[in-house]
Amino acid sequence: MEIVNVQAAKTHLSRLITRAQQGEEITVARSGHPVVRLTPIDPVGERTFDTLPIDLPDSFFFDELPEEELAAWE
Repeated sequence: MEIVNVQAAKTHLSRLITRAQQGEEITVARSGHPVVRLTPIDPVGERTFDTLPIDLPDSFFFDELPEEELAAWE
């Protein structure tokens, strides 16, 4: 674990982020006291969209069309 002061962290932030992404733990200190830690974030898996495991009737989503409107579509 490396401890760097705030000024060094500001100057070398990109480099410190790269090292943290590689698994290294970086601590940033202010006036010699640790205040924050740079650590990698666990990757988020890809979201998948699927259908519901149940069958819903069409009437759940739509009202029945009136006969005259239904006839206009035929």
